[in-house]
Formats: sequence, C-alpha cells, structure tokens
Amino acid sequence: MKNLKQKTFTFLFFLLLHCFTLALCLRGDSEILVRVKNARLDDPNGSLNDWVSNGESNSCNWTGVTCDSQNHSIISIDLSGLAIYGGFPYDFCRIRTLQNLSLGNSFFNGTLSSQPLSLCSHLRLLNLTLNYFAGEVPEFSPDFTELEVLDLSANNFTGNIPVSFGRFQALRVLSLSNNLLSGSIPSFLCNLSELTSFDLAYNPFKPGPLPPEIGNLTKLEILFLAGSHLVGHIPDSIGKLVALKNLDLSSNSLSGEIPSSIGGLKRVEQLELYDNQLSGGLPESIGNLSSLLRIDVSQNILTGKLPEKIAAMPLDSLNLNDNFFEGEVPEVLASNAYLQQLKLFNNSFSGRLPENLGNNSDLLEFDVSTNNFNGELPKYLCERKKLQILIAFNNRFSGSLPESYGECDSLNYVRIKNNQLSGEVPDGFWSLSQLSFLEMQDNRLEGSVSPSISRARGLTTILISGNEFTGGIPANICELHNLSVIDVSGNHFSGELPTCITGLKKLLNLRMQDNSFSGEIPSSVDSWTELNELNLSRNRFFGTIPPGLGDLPVLKYLDLSGNSLTGEIPAEITKLKLNLFNVSNNKLYGKVPLGFDSELYLSSLLGNPGLCSPYLKPLPRCSSPRPRHNTWYLAVVLTLCVVLLLGSLFWFFKPKYLAFGRKPKRAWKVVSFQRVGLIEEDILLSLKEDNLIGAGGTGRVYKVKLTTGEIVAVKRLWGDTQNPDSKVVFKSEVESLGRIRHRNVLRLLSSCSGDDRRILVFEYMENGSLGDVLHGEKGGGLLDWPRRFTIALGAAQGLAYLHHDCSPAIVHRDVKSNNILLDEEWMPRVADFGLAKTLKRDVGEGPGAMSRVAGSCGYIAPEIALSPPAEGSDNGIGCCGDLDQLIDPRMDPSSSNYEEIEKVLDVALLCTSAFPINRPSMRKVVELLKDNKLSSKIILQ
Repeated sequence: MKNLKQKTFTFLFFLLLHCFTLALCLRGDSEILVRVKNARLDDPNGSLNDWVSNGESNSCNWTGVTCDSQNHSIISIDLSGLAIYGGFPYDFCRIRTLQNLSLGNSFFNGTLSSQPLSLCSHLRLLNLTLNYFAGEVPEFSPDFTELEVLDLSANNFTGNIPVSFGRFQALRVLSLSNNLLSGSIPSFLCNLSELTSFDLAYNPFKPGPLPPEIGNLTKLEILFLAGSHLVGHIPDSIGKLVALKNLDLSSNSLSGEIPSSIGGLKRVEQLELYDNQLSGGLPESIGNLSSLLRIDVSQNILTGKLPEKIAAMPLDSLNLNDNFFEGEVPEVLASNAYLQQLKLFNNSFSGRLPENLGNNSDLLEFDVSTNNFNGELPKYLCERKKLQILIAFNNRFSGSLPESYGECDSLNYVRIKNNQLSGEVPDGFWSLSQLSFLEMQDNRLEGSVSPSISRARGLTTILISGNEFTGGIPANICELHNLSVIDVSGNHFSGELPTCITGLKKLLNLRMQDNSFSGEIPSSVDSWTELNELNLSRNRFFGTIPPGLGDLPVLKYLDLSGNSLTGEIPAEITKLKLNLFNVSNNKLYGKVPLGFDSELYLSSLLGNPGLCSPYLKPLPRCSSPRPRHNTWYLAVVLTLCVVLLLGSLFWFFKPKYLAFGRKPKRAWKVVSFQRVGLIEEDILLSLKEDNLIGAGGTGRVYKVKLTTGEIVAVKRLWGDTQNPDSKVVFKSEVESLGRIRHRNVLRLLSSCSGDDRRILVFEYMENGSLGDVLHGEKGGGLLDWPRRFTIALGAAQGLAYLHHDCSPAIVHRDVKSNNILLDEEWMPRVADFGLAKTLKRDVGEGPGAMSRVAGSCGYIAPEIALSPPAEGSDNGIGCCGDLDQLIDPRMDPSSSNYEEIEKVLDVALLCTSAFPINRPSMRKVVELLKDNKLSSKIILQ
C-alpha cells in the first residue's frame, strides 16, 4: 500500500512538472511571437492586434497561430494574405515545435541569408510565395532533413538554383516559378525522389534542355516548366512519370517530335505543349491515355491527320490550333460526351465536320476558323444550350444557318465571316440576349435585319457587310445603347436611315457604303462624340451635308461620295482633322471652302459640276460680280503687273544670290501620309529658335504654321544621315508609323529626308505633354480626376491599338508622361516613337533584337534593364498604405471618386508587377479601366 501511494505521488509530481514546463514553454513561445511582431513586422491593417502577452490570453487562439491539440505547443504560423510588411522573421524559428511557416501573398521583402535561415532547419513547410524577396536564393544547410514543402514562387529571387536543393530528400513540393532565376535547370533536382510537384515556370533561365534524368521522379504528379527557355527534344524518359497528372512544357523552344513514350503517362489528365517548335504528327500512343481530359499542342509545326483514337478519348478540351494538321476530322469525335472546348483553328483540315458534333457534349467553345472545312455547320453545337463562342471564319461552309442557333441563348461571340453561307438568318439569332459580337460579313446571307434585334441589349459590334441583305435598318437598332461598330456595307439595304441612330453615344464606326439607302442624312449628330468613321458613300442620299458633322470631336474618316447630295460644302467641315475626306460624285455646288481648296483634295471633289474654285483645275473658276468702277479694275491690273515685275526680278537674280550667299537647294524625298499643304521650303525656314517647343533624346520639335493656315509640329531628328543602315531603319519605322490610324496615337502627317537632315511632321497638340501639365508651370490643377481618368484610358487605348491591332505590332518602349500629348480638348495621343520597334523578324535580326535596353530610366521593364526601377519594392507604388498620400491634392477629388481612383491604382499595380506573366496585356488594361465592377484587388486568371 505504501508503494502504491509512493508511485501515485511520483506520477502526480512528474505530471505537474510536465504541465508547468509546457506552460513555461508556451509562455516563452508567446513572448517570441510578440517580440517578432513588435520588432520586425509592420501590420497596417491591425491583423495581429490580438498578439498581446498579458498572462491571460492563450497564443493558440491568436490570428494565424495553430497549436498541437494534445500538448498545445505551437506547430504552425500562417500570416498569408494579411498584408504584413517587413523582412524575413527568422526568430519565429526559435519556437522549436514549429513545423509550418507560411508568409504568402503579403509584402515581405529583403534578402534571405543562409546562416540565420539555419534556425528554421526543423521546418516541414516554408511558404514565401507572392512577396517581394530579392537577391540570390540562399544555400540551405544540411540540417533541413524534414522539409517537405518549399514555395519561393512569385518573388524577385535571382541567380542560380543552389546545389543544396538537391539534398532535400523528404521534399514533396518545390515551387520556384515567377522569379528572375538564371543559369540552367540543374539535373541534381532530379535526385528529389519524393517530389510530387515540381514548378520552375516563367524564369529567365539560360536556354538548355529538359534533363533526361527527369524520368527518375516517378512520384511526380505536377510538372510545370512553362516559359523556362527549354530547348532540344522532349526526353524519352518523360514516359517513366507514371504518376503524372499535369504536364506543362508550354511557351518554350522545344523541337523534334513528341516522343511515343508519352503514352506511358497513364494517369495524366492535362497535357500542355503549346507554343513550342514541335514537329511531326501526334503519336498514336497518346490515344492510350485514358485519363486525359485536356490537350493543347497549339502553336507548333505539327502535321498529319488527327488520329481517330485521340478523337475518341474522353477529352473536355482539344486545342490543336496554329499547326499544319490536315485531312478530315474523325466522326468519332462527335461521340465524346465530355468535350467542352474544341479549337482546331489555323490548320489545313478539310471535308465536313461530324454532323452530330455537340449532340453528346456540353460544348462551350468552338473554333475551327482558317481551315478548308466545307458543308453545313453542325446543327447540334448548342444542343445543350451552353455554347458561348462560335468561330468558323475563313472556311468554305455553305447552306443556311441552322434554326437551332436561333435558340442558343448562351451564345455571346460569333465570327462566321468569309464562308459561303446563304439563306435567311433565323429570326431568333438576331435577338440572342447574351450576344455581344456578331461578325457574318462576306457570305451570301439574305433577308432583312429582324426588329427583334432590340433584345440583344449587350451587342457592341455588328459586322454583316458583303452579303445580300435587303430591306431597311429597323429603328429598333437604336435600343442597343452599347453599339460601337456597325458595318452593313456591300448589301442591298434601302430606305431611310433611322434618325434615332444619332443617339447611339458609343458609336465609333458607321459603315453603310454600297447600298441603296435614301433620304437625308440626319442633321442632329451632337451625340456622336466618339464617332471616328462615317462612310455613307455610293447610296442614294439627297439633301445637304449636315454642318454639325464639323463639330464631331474625333471624326477622322468622312466619305459621302457617290450620292445625290446638294448644296454647298459646309465650312464647318474644315474644322475636322480628317485622314480621309470624299464628297465626289454628288450634286454639290458653290465655292470650295478654303480648307479644301488644295490639290490634295481635288480627287475628293470631282464629279460635282456645280463646285468652283479660283485655284483648282479642272474645277471651273468661280464667277465674281461685275466691277462698278473702272478705277477699281485698273487698280487690280496695275497691282498684278507690279507683282509680276517684282517676281521676275527676284527669279532673275536668285541664282546669283544663291551662288554668293546660300547653299544650293538639296534634293529632298517627301512621303505624305495625310493630306496637308506641305511645302518643304516653308518647313525649313521655320526651323528656328523662336519656334522651338521641345527637345529630347531623338530630336528637336518646332511649331510651324503652314501656308494653308494649319499648324503642325515638326521634329528634326538627330543622328547620322549618311549611314546606310540608319537610312533603312528610318524608312522602315516611318512607313510603319505612317500607317497608324487611331484617335489616341499621334498622327504622322509627312516625312522629309535629305542628305543632311531628316524631318517628321506631326499633328500639333495645343496643350503640350501630360508631363508639362502635371509638373510644369501650368500645374496639375488643370486636370481634375475625370479628365485624368479620360487621359489614362485614352493612352491605354492607343497602346492597345499598337500592340494588338497594328500589323506588324508596335512596341513603344518609352511610355511616360512627357510622351503623352494632349490636344485642344485634352484628349491624349501616344507620341515620340523614337525608340519604338515593330514586332517583325527583319533580315539580320535575331531573336534577341528586342533585348537591348531602350527607354527612360524608371519606365522600362525590370527584366530588360540591369535592375528594377525601384529595387525591393513594388516599383515605388505598393509601399504606401494610405491612398491619400498618393492622390495629387491639386486634383481635389470628391469622395465619390476615391473608389474609382483606388481601382485605377490596382490596375497600375498589375502593370508594374515584377513578373511579366502577371502583367495584363494592354487590351486587358483597357477592359479593366472600363469595367465599373473592378474588385478592390484584381487577380488575373
């Protein structure tokens, strides 16, 4: 009995001692947490306000802290997404029971050092993704024997992958993607036999092969090496990855054939090999991958036919676009019950598509454009009422549009141009409620536009030119308030133009040429503030030209030729800065207005017998009233005689004057891209200091008034004019810029090149540059928030045009406030293309032609320059937590603007992301700026 009491006492003593020890340890760990928080972390949102050591609170209940359920020791710290600032908190690792440390999606920064990092060798998980750590990836000590997850992705790490990374024998997940790592992908990473996820994507590695030892990672489920500068062949050992579910080798420079060993990936669900240089055909062995759901081998140089075994697979996405596949699509594809995306565009497929395609599947996206398909479009594409995208342009499809398409309420994007489709469009097709983009031009479609089109309230673009449509344009079209482009040209439309069409405020382009429209042109056009192009040529319009057209702020193309218009040309039209003007072949009369009384406009005036001009031939001279007094007549004659005499004397003595006082006239080559009354001598005489309005790295800019009264900006370029290469580059770049037509890009009117100088003539911008307005004597107070937003959106639209709509595309490479010019209405123009580069492969240019640094410091991409513009921060933008500190006080924004300002700032942060893959395209930027439903933190999918 005595022994039992003694044993019980001993047990209770040690139990109390253990509990006391645990309490002391837990209290000590709590002190560590509080000390790190106060000394190392910045918590602007107060997310860690409950981290207070007062003897009563339990740290296991603190934000981000997780404890063991039995002994209550701290095992995990997770501060992900809490917007915490600071350096790496090494002292957290003094908590010996800590297993997991997650700091992802915050604002941690600075470098990692090997020695203090050794404190964390007992960790099993270290997650630092989506932060701002920089410098080289540190070596990890051999003590990291328990580490299972290491995620350093989406930071600014540089240098090589350390050799120590090959010693993580317990590592299951390794993610280093979206950094600035160099060197090549080391083979020693293939020693990590426990890896299930291997992610090195989107790093600027040195071009090199995928190590053949990759086949050693037999437990691998995810292999993500997109954008890693891989070259050479895909190794045969890839087939040994029997556990692999996702293989992504896209956006590299892999070549050769897809190895047949890929058929060994029995569990693979997603196969991404797009955007490489792979050749040959799809191996038959892919048909053995019974778990495969998505395959994308687009943008390669693959050839051959689509194997029937692949067409029979349970795929939900098949993407073969931009290759050289040929032959017919196997019928068995139509039996696929899982197919959601079918993309076969830009190949050489022929024959008919399977008739039952879509009948057995939930098809969402269908794109077979630019092939040689014929026959009818499959009528069951929208059988499940889920089809959203229908793209079939540039084929030889015939027959009528299936009636079932008129019941496809899910459809929002249609492009079926350039086929041989005929018959009437189903009535319901015009009124699809989700439809936003409709492109059906260059077919043989007939019938009329249904009044039910008013139900398609989201429609922005109607392109139905080059068909055989008849009837009138229904007034119901005026209910589509989002319309921006209407092109009904080249049909058999008739009747009057609905006057309500002038109420479409978002209209950019209205093309109705080559029809039989009649009646008068609507005179009240005040709402067309966005209209850039108006083409009503070759119709039967009569009446006068509305003077109000001259007040449209951005109209650049006006073609009213080939009608029966009468009256005089309104003088108001001369206020427009037109790239194209044509009123020929009408019944106009009267004197040609002064702004059009030039040889440049002669062809645009012919065919109007009643027009007259005192200068232009063959137009008749305008008759003048008979003089009342002979003295007046004599005075005029004498004046003319004196002028002729003085002129003769001048030309007689001019050669001698040139011989003694001036250089002889040099040969000039003039290229005009717009219609301006340009005389080279006038330009040269105006290049003087009194007219200087600016100077930069590429030349000096002068304000010049032409003899026509128009004011232009003339830029005299620096540089070696005798260098043959320089001449070729100048010619190429000028021709590219001369073709640009966009309201937010500065127009190049003309170029002059001679032996000793090169000159560019641009439209003149009355309000100078955005940089001058914001930082110069004018002061930013002239720009309130709505005006600044308009400038930002306009500049984005101009750049989007250069990137996506020019052919070839143009990259500016020096976008800054000084290169955004403002016209009289404060509308922006992207300007100064001295550093611009067209995205085409010129002779003698290698793939690195764009790699050289170009642009002003602070405005170039970090990965192109030697170092980022703002080292260790979000380009200097993301360091401030208070929006008020970023807002220009001269703007005096109202409280209603704050949300919009914050949304625009979100877009700016995306554009200045340290990782190119996270930066949106300019087309996406325009969408984000226009979107009124931007979230407070935008995440691009």
